[in-house]
Amino acid sequence: MSTTASAPLRLGIVGFGIMGERLLRAARDQPDAPIRPAGVWDPSPEAAARLSGVDPGLAMSGSAAAVVENCDCLYVAAPPAAHIPLAEAALGAGRAVFLEKPLSHELEASRAFVARAEAAGARAAVNFPMASSPAVAQLRAWLGAGAVGAPRSLEIAVAFAAWPRSWQRDASGWLSRRAEGGFTREVVSHFLFLTRRLLGPLQLEEARATFPGGDAAESAIEARLLAGGIPVLLRGGVGTTDRDDTNAWTLRGAAGAIRLRDWSVAEREGPEGWAPAPDALPNERMRPLVLRGQLEKVAAMTRGQPQDLATLREALEVQEVVEAILAA
Repeated sequence: MSTTASAPLRLGIVGFGIMGERLLRAARDQPDAPIRPAGVWDPSPEAAARLSGVDPGLAMSGSAAAVVENCDCLYVAAPPAAHIPLAEAALGAGRAVFLEKPLSHELEASRAFVARAEAAGARAAVNFPMASSPAVAQLRAWLGAGAVGAPRSLEIAVAFAAWPRSWQRDASGWLSRRAEGGFTREVVSHFLFLTRRLLGPLQLEEARATFPGGDAAESAIEARLLAGGIPVLLRGGVGTTDRDDTNAWTLRGAAGAIRLRDWSVAEREGPEGWAPAPDALPNERMRPLVLRGQLEKVAAMTRGQPQDLATLREALEVQEVVEAILAA
């Protein structure tokens, strides 16, 4: 689809849950955004009601196909089982695709999809927002300046009061179940992507996952990995905090330590303990900056320009580790 270099690109959204709404708001609320919402489809009546409240001027489309027809780039924010069919329909129509993770609920389907997309030179990327995080940029700058020295170890810890988190309860039908949901796919994958980006290829050495029974998603995990040869200890659990969500990515080396705390706060360890970066922000205030960065990169991808969104291959490598942990 031809577009001028200056005109905002048209973003189609299939799946109007939390993530679909967040990206729509980010595109709509920025007057100079390089990409604008042009169509939304979700089969849920509740989603249609929420859309009318969020953007009364944007009516719910009649089908996913109608959204694909009228967009330059399709954002796939549906549950995982629908990701690849929607992505392939959009790519087949000549559109770019921005996917939520995981690529699919079936690992072999993800591998086959990535192989086909790479062979075709598809314009496609995956929504790991840390690719546009100022806090991650700060971590990278500290690493480059020698704040850690030679990295020696990494620890990743995530904890939840309950799963799904309180603001995700509307999606508990799939998020709470073993087939497509769970915090390892939904949350830990972000930190594995960060680890892969900053330290190198991931290799799982051992893992244990605990499930409460039936088809419920995992309640705890523990794993040891290597990332670019650096030892990584990963732990996660439900019911281990009174907060919705808490997490820390802590890298230690010969010269010091740095960490990312609660998604958005970059910190460096000093003689008096941990000190945040001067421009550190809580996640609620950081998120709009991150989404803006993601949208700018989505526009670049759609135009065939260089950008550093998470690639399909990176997302596949993360998914392979996640599924191996859950199968342990």
